[in-house]
Amino acid sequence: MSLLAADRDLRGSRGPADARVARAWSALQTVLDPEVPALSVCDLGIVRDVIAHADGIEVVLTPTYSGCPATEVIERSVIEAVNAAGLGPAHVTLRRSPAWTTDWISDEGRRKLREYGIAPPAGGAGGVAQETPIRIVRRTPAPRVECPRCGSAHTERLSAFGSTACKALYRCLDCREPFEHFKPI
Repeated sequence: MSLLAADRDLRGSRGPADARVARAWSALQTVLDPEVPALSVCDLGIVRDVIAHADGIEVVLTPTYSGCPATEVIERSVIEAVNAAGLGPAHVTLRRSPAWTTDWISDEGRRKLREYGIAPPAGGAGGVAQETPIRIVRRTPAPRVECPRCGSAHTERLSAFGSTACKALYRCLDCREPFEHFKPI
């Protein structure tokens, strides 16, 4: 079952494997990202697939980037959640292609980021990432990032990196509050 299939109405499930997969998706909603604990790994879009096998459940993950230091912690947490739901033994397969993109963060995940005080990346959510050709162009100023606290676009970037490599540090010039921005990838 793909991520998009998990979003559909599961009342039409046809058998025990479908029910196990649906239960596994539910269990995975409780696994929080260790670097951004406001989001589940499903909200973040790194759970790419859940597959029922006769001997357990396979969870396919795409790390946010290949050097992500939280990958091993996430793998253990995913296995623990599936096993705790009585669906194990569970194992994780890492799929690095296609590469994860911030387009995979769900709308719910973007809302949770904002409520947590992190400006979500601009752009759509939920669908398959669109391929964009690489273009070499003159560097232009980064678009304004809205403050997650007051909504003002009158902000400035203080640092290209925040508490993790995937976030940048900003400050709102209206409410004067610092905040992190989840960088689009």
